[in-house]
Amino acid sequence: MLYSEVVMDHFMNPRNVGTMDDADAVGEVGNAKCGDIMRIYLKINNDIIEDVKFETFGCGSAIASSSMATEMIKGKPLSDALNLTNKAVTEALDGLPAHKIHCSVLAEGAIKAAIKDYYDKNGIEYDKNMFKEVDHEHAH
Repeated sequence: MLYSEVVMDHFMNPRNVGTMDDADAVGEVGNAKCGDIMRIYLKINNDIIEDVKFETFGCGSAIASSSMATEMIKGKPLSDALNLTNKAVTEALDGLPAHKIHCSVLAEGAIKAAIKDYYDKNGIEYDKNMFKEVDHEHAH
């Protein structure tokens, strides 16, 4: 399967790329299997993600997924961002080749890691179960 036009567009012209000096939260995940790393920066105001930036060291699918995911959470409440799944990202991209699906999981993980970082920094109570896979898969 070739990549969809949407994937190609987000790969060639990724949205929200870069770093953020005054980020309220930063999340980083890595996938040892393919060597991809993703770091996401969130600017949060009243539980709304006002701005988001990402850096991805990875394949085209990882970059496209990260780009699409940041677009999907920008301007949204944290609760929406927490519910974002890699399946939703993949669907928004009009699909990814099966062997590239694992690349889209990075974005979901990095967003969750960033929100957990925000909660931890600000002493906000949260349900640990929401972040099970973050702690489990991406323990440093």
